[in-house]
Amino acid sequence: MVSTQLNGSAAGQVLTILQRRGKSTVKELEEALGVTANAVRQQTTSLVAEGYVSQEVERNGRGRPRHVFSLTATGRTQFPHHYDEFTNGLLREIVISDGPQKVEELLGRIGRRLAAQYEGELAGMATIDRTARLTELLNAKGILAEMRLHPDGIEFHEYTCPYYELALQHRAICDMEEGMIAQVVQQPVELVACTLDGNHGCEFRIKPDSDEIIAKELYP
Repeated sequence: MVSTQLNGSAAGQVLTILQRRGKSTVKELEEALGVTANAVRQQTTSLVAEGYVSQEVERNGRGRPRHVFSLTATGRTQFPHHYDEFTNGLLREIVISDGPQKVEELLGRIGRRLAAQYEGELAGMATIDRTARLTELLNAKGILAEMRLHPDGIEFHEYTCPYYELALQHRAICDMEEGMIAQVVQQPVELVACTLDGNHGCEFRIKPDSDEIIAKELYP
């Protein structure tokens, strides 16, 4: 969910699409929103003027240039982040006093507690269903997430890093999130692309039982 000021508005919908996709043209926003090009331009013009969105021109060969929109740093702040200066400072003090290993142990315990919050919702579910339900729960909290099912496993994406500022200082945050997802879906999880490395969002690979994927394909 975007901030209260933009939540539920047309402008908020534009920001959500850009947060999920990274960049979009007027045409792409028009199709995603189901509105006219003029309606999209009205929103993007306002969002650019307010500093939430940036606009750039992409030229490909001799074709017409494309106007592409993306979120600014101010635009990204409209989405929730589960961190603050106090938490960052606290972790820094633990590193100084007890070393980085203590921080990793602490974050591991936090990840297990986060996963435990979802256990009541997911009891008895198969891996694919657990991942789908986790996706719904995270989106309800304003963390843009989605899953894609492939013959060789599940791709799970988080487009909103809930701990971005903390992760910049403490990469073990990524291990915490990876461990939390693994505990929730009850399968090994691998982080294969990370926001901190310049990727658009974080991508996790989940490997459910092969029989489960076959069953899901036969009986979607």
